[in-house]
Amino acid sequence: MSLYQRLLLIINPVLRHSPAVSHAASLAKACGASLHITALIPSFKWLSLLEEGDRILARERYLQDHRDWLESQAESVRGRGIEVTTQVAWAEDLKQDIIDHVTDMQPDLLIKEIDHASRLKRAFFTPLDWHLLRHCSAPVYLMGNTGLNLPGRVVAAVEVSDVESAGDELNEQIIKQACNLAMQCNAELHLLYACDISADFLADMDGLTLADLTKALRRDLEKSFLRLADQFGVPADRRHFIDGHPVKVLCEFADEHNVDVIVMGRVQSKGLNKLLGSTTEHILYQAPCCVLAV
Repeated sequence: MSLYQRLLLIINPVLRHSPAVSHAASLAKACGASLHITALIPSFKWLSLLEEGDRILARERYLQDHRDWLESQAESVRGRGIEVTTQVAWAEDLKQDIIDHVTDMQPDLLIKEIDHASRLKRAFFTPLDWHLLRHCSAPVYLMGNTGLNLPGRVVAAVEVSDVESAGDELNEQIIKQACNLAMQCNAELHLLYACDISADFLADMDGLTLADLTKALRRDLEKSFLRLADQFGVPADRRHFIDGHPVKVLCEFADEHNVDVIVMGRVQSKGLNKLLGSTTEHILYQAPCCVLAV
């Protein structure tokens, strides 16, 4: 049985040519899951300029137009044998409204298109998708440049350590989610670790040079990575231990190998990292694919 039995798709109904509904429906079909589509509409400030009666009528007409459109989309999806329900509502606080929907519905997966926030905006405000990565209780599937088809290649991006037990639980969750998604979609599963050994964390010790320490640490990390790959039976040609910064490595790998989904872990950011964003958060704006954060 798939991990995903109840899927929640959040959409912006203004973007009617988006592939979000079709892509989510394909995932639901592959997993044998039900799909609930919620269209959240930010309130229009100009409505407050209207008289109360006109304002109520305008709001209702606008909602009804989107309800009719979404229901037509749902009927098309139901024709594929998928259980679909819909909802259209105003959003006074989009970040909190999405979290509330997840809390109420308890889906196995939240699906949403990536909002590409500029660097300037990210410097002053926490982007919506970053907020969801930090506070959503369900795994978050954020759609990037994707078509209507199911994923064909899934990458589990793990974080290994030279200490055997460090990060094991999160790695297991990442690989479990990636395996499940790949299995349901009949996709290839790859395991990847970006080895970024920074000189900031190394120093001469007991007569060893920095180069010696770097090689030793890299060797220990690679052993941990191979041990993890062996544990989950990942074939040798689908194991990727690559030197470099994680964001750069993952983006280049995704581009070169036509990756459809990167599965990553979510770590609660603190201090400066909360302002700058985590690796997973920055991947959203650079990787040419979807991101599943667990």
